[in-house]
Amino acid sequence: MPLPRSVARFNRTVTNHVTRPMARHLPGFGVVVHVGRKSGRQYRTPVNVFTRAGGWRFALTYGEADWVRNVLEAGGGRLESRGRVARFANPVLVEDASLRHFPFAVRWILRRIDVDQVLVVDEA
Repeated sequence: MPLPRSVARFNRTVTNHVTRPMARHLPGFGVVVHVGRKSGRQYRTPVNVFTRAGGWRFALTYGEADWVRNVLEAGGGRLESRGRVARFANPVLVEDASLRHFPFAVRWILRRIDVDQVLVVDEA
C-alpha cells in the first residue's frame, strides 16, 4: 500500500512549503505546475522526477494524488527542474510492479512501501 493519506496531508501543508524553493534546483527533484480541476487555480507541487527518453517519470508514492488527477484531466502541465522549465503532455498512469526504469536505491524504497503506480509524461 502506498503511503497513508495522513502523510500526504502533512506533506501538503508542511513539507511542500519547505521543499518547494529547493526542489526546482536539486537533481532528482522538481516542481509540477498544474491547474486545479474544479478551482482553476494554479498549484505548484514538489515531486521526485526521473528522466526518460523524451520525457519524465514520477513514482506515485501516495497513489493517485490530486496533482496527478489534475495533470491527467488537463492533459499535461509544466515541470520546473534543475533551473529549467519545460511543458509536458500525454500523461499516462501505468502500473509497473518491476519499477525497472528507476535507479536501484529508489526501486528498493518504492518496493518497501508497495508503490507500483507511475505517471509517465512526454516533453511537449
